[in-house]
Amino acid sequence: MRRRSLFLMLPLFLAGCGYNTIQSYDEAANKAKQNIEVQLQRRADLVPNLVNTVKGFAQQEQDVFVKVTEARAGLSGAIKGGKMAEMADANQALTGALSRLMVTVEAYPQLKSDQNFLQLQDELTGTENRISVARTDYNEVVGRHNEYIRKFPQVFTAKVIGAKARDYFEVTNPAAREAPTVDFTKKP
Repeated sequence: MRRRSLFLMLPLFLAGCGYNTIQSYDEAANKAKQNIEVQLQRRADLVPNLVNTVKGFAQQEQDVFVKVTEARAGLSGAIKGGKMAEMADANQALTGALSRLMVTVEAYPQLKSDQNFLQLQDELTGTENRISVARTDYNEVVGRHNEYIRKFPQVFTAKVIGAKARDYFEVTNPAAREAPTVDFTKKP
C-alpha cells in the first residue's frame, strides 16, 4: 500500500520539480529548430535559380558557380542530418560562396538590372533575414531550456528523465568564420 501511494505521488513530485516546464522548453526548442531548418531549406532552394540567372550573363565564372553549388549541397545535407553545428557551419559556407557570387554580379551591370535577378536577390535577402530571426529565437529558447535544467531542484528531474543541454546554433568550424577573399584583379 505504501509503495502504491509513493507511485501515485511521483507525478506530483515531478510536476513540482519542473517536469512539465522541461517538456515545454524542449518542445519549444524543437519547434524553433524546425523553423531554422525551414528557412535554411528555403535558402538552399533559391540558390539554384539565382545561380542559373547569373550563369546566363557570366558564363566564364564557372568556379564561382561550382563553389556555390557545392556549398548548397553541403547545406542540404546538413539540414537532413539535423545537427545544429553542422547546419551553422554549412550555412556560413554558403554565405561565403554567395558573397563571391555577388562580387561576380558587380562586373555585369546588365545583370544587376534584370528583373528575375532582382526578384531572386530580394527573396534571398528576405530569407536571410528570416534565418537570422529564427536563429535568434532558437538560441533564446535553448538558453532558457539549458538554464532551467541546471537549476535546483529541476536538475534532479532533468537527470531522472534524461533531459540534456541542447546545442546552440553557432558556427563551430574555424574556417567557416573567416571572411571570403575577393580578388578584383580578374576581369570578365
